[in-house]
Amino acid sequence: MSGLLGELRCPYPSLTTGDVTSRLRTPENCLQLLYFLSSELLAARLQARKRPRSPEQENRSREAVCELQHICQALGMPEVDPDCPIPQLMADIKSKISGLLSTMPPEQMAPLLKTPLASEEWKTVEKIHGALRAEYQCRKCMMITRFDVTLESFHWSERAKDRSKAMAKAFKPLRQSLQEDSQVTLAHLLAARDDLSRIIKTSSGTSRDKTSCAINKVLMTGGVPDRGGRPNEIEPPMPMWEKRREGGGGGGYQRWGKRGKKKK
Repeated sequence: MSGLLGELRCPYPSLTTGDVTSRLRTPENCLQLLYFLSSELLAARLQARKRPRSPEQENRSREAVCELQHICQALGMPEVDPDCPIPQLMADIKSKISGLLSTMPPEQMAPLLKTPLASEEWKTVEKIHGALRAEYQCRKCMMITRFDVTLESFHWSERAKDRSKAMAKAFKPLRQSLQEDSQVTLAHLLAARDDLSRIIKTSSGTSRDKTSCAINKVLMTGGVPDRGGRPNEIEPPMPMWEKRREGGGGGGYQRWGKRGKKKK
């Protein structure tokens, strides 16, 4: 403690001079020590509050505000007021969710992960999450690349060249919204409900009632043709042709056969 007080330049001689073992034996000195440490803590907090935020902290705070706005929008609450304290906003969100849950059946929002996990099990889950994230990031990158190539092919026709600016203006916001990084975290696992395990096929009747449109009946009639593109069906590239080298020697002994004359 004496070393810490020396580094902080404590102005009280009763705490910095004299016998080290007898400095804090009186209640006055202990109270003086608590007063000095609390004042140093208050000064450090004021300096940290006045310190400008780093770009990473600004991005995190912006993302947090955006998430809170999405939560309020999903719950039907008014837009987030920038001057509203965060504890008050979280209390309002909690009361709104509690009111909505009271109107639902007891097992309607049961969690998908019902068993608590130990620290070692969480490490294993995190490794699985990292492997799946890398796999789906690779797949998403491939799909985005296919999208870019398909979009470039639209500009090949003569009619599309005159409308290239309008097409770029329409597709640019959509393209910028596509991110290669996965946004799924372990928090989504904790927030997942048991109804997420009920997978409904996209071709089922209930799904097609909401997704079918008039264009599907025109373009999706009959069997879908096989477009190929499998890795095992790719033919090896043709060898590169090179010019004959000068001074190249002939091969070994060659035997030339005689052509027979045709009979008249």
